[in-house]
Amino acid sequence: MARTDESKAEVVRLTVRPQFLFVRGGLSERRKGLVIQARLRGDDRPHIGEGFTATKKTGNAVKRNRARRRLKAAARELLPRLGVPGADYVFIARMDTAGIDWQRLLDDMESALISLAASLRQGSGTA
Repeated sequence: MARTDESKAEVVRLTVRPQFLFVRGGLSERRKGLVIQARLRGDDRPHIGEGFTATKKTGNAVKRNRARRRLKAAARELLPRLGVPGADYVFIARMDTAGIDWQRLLDDMESALISLAASLRQGSGTA
């Protein structure tokens, strides 16, 4: 179910902790380079929410910032096409995120987003 450029949904940043905690109660997909959590909001706003995080397990501040920047760049490319409108996503960096090959990171994110989209459309991640 590929979308055209005209049907890309607006992406809005998640900014406060309660939004991240809400998404944590939904679905998640784990890959070598990242973890993605997703949950339908259950409201009438059609945008896609996105949030990014990297724990201290990921490494020092330099590695965490690099990992978050890479996740943001990959999400900017993939989320408008593969995300489900009305859902929020949290991208969590793993230890390999900062150093993994760029194409592998994109492939991991794409496969996780496709899997989450299928589950969300079936109604598994409702609020």
